[in-house]
Amino acid sequence: MVKFNKVLQNIKTYEAGKPIELVVREFGIAPEDVVKLASNENPIGTSPAVAEVIRAHATKAHLYPDDSMFELKAALSQRFGVKEESIIIGAGSDQVLEFISRAVLNEESSVLMSGVTFAMYEIYAKQMGAKVLRTASYQHDYEEFIEAYEMRKPKIVYICTPNNPTGDALTKDEVIKMVKAMHKDTIVVVDCAYMEYAAAKDEQYRVTPQDLMEYENVIYLGTFSKAYGLGGMRVGYGIAQKWLIDQLYKMRPPFNISTLSLAAAIEACKDEQFVTDSLALHQEQIGRYEAFAKEQGFAYIESYTNFITYCFEEDRNSTQIANGLLERGVIVRDLASYGMNALRITVGTATQNDTFFRHFKAL
Repeated sequence: MVKFNKVLQNIKTYEAGKPIELVVREFGIAPEDVVKLASNENPIGTSPAVAEVIRAHATKAHLYPDDSMFELKAALSQRFGVKEESIIIGAGSDQVLEFISRAVLNEESSVLMSGVTFAMYEIYAKQMGAKVLRTASYQHDYEEFIEAYEMRKPKIVYICTPNNPTGDALTKDEVIKMVKAMHKDTIVVVDCAYMEYAAAKDEQYRVTPQDLMEYENVIYLGTFSKAYGLGGMRVGYGIAQKWLIDQLYKMRPPFNISTLSLAAAIEACKDEQFVTDSLALHQEQIGRYEAFAKEQGFAYIESYTNFITYCFEEDRNSTQIANGLLERGVIVRDLASYGMNALRITVGTATQNDTFFRHFKAL
């Protein structure tokens, strides 16, 4: 029998949101009757202008993309006011996370993160044999982070704001305070995949790459998967000082995003109205989820993302609710695997949300 690397023994496979196709197969529900609110995708889809560009570039699928990604970097450079040499593009921002882990971690190192946060931080660390340190709470509590940091001196500290899968966030001042407390030997990853939603809700929570560029050990992560509606295209980016990006480029394989993905991301940068409309829909609909939770008598975490987390007492069981919804064609994310009796629900369109509320009440 083949012997695999021993570090794989302690790694759990990442559990993605259940696809629509699975519900169709298992429960015999028509695809058009399935409501997917599990993966934090943009409920209004993709920008029509982007969809047109994807169609136009379909005939170029046999060609490798421009590996310099010049146009995309130029667009991001202009948006954020940073140099193009400070940008690295990944197949989703989680690929940039992988580059960082492979570049600095080994069996003698450790990483630090909040008690409940993005699962891939742990998975990438364990792939490299590193130890995983977590704070007691799911919030990015400053005192808890500093105590753990001073005790173990981790090689990477993850600050996920807004945090996935809980939805809470740090203000810009809180992020800067935490960054300043870390030694330059530590890479601080500020993961801002949902930043467009946080900034739209409250300017105090807006963190930009420009805010972090003076810190040589900090990298900002962003993505086109959420507000820009390109989850299926898998395009993310990291922004940091040139010396750090140069090292990460040594981890990057050639042509790491596709010809269609590159074209889609470039066009998405031009269609800011689509993002504005997406954020407006979200702001309108998330209030309904807050009101519903209060009406039904359970708690929720105030959200700065495109999803909301419902938290239950012992009288309700998140797994039973998630399974019951699944049988009715509504896909949500059960957070039991994170040690929480909670559901994470992507805020959908008005019609999708109506369906969720109706079936939840029926349960």
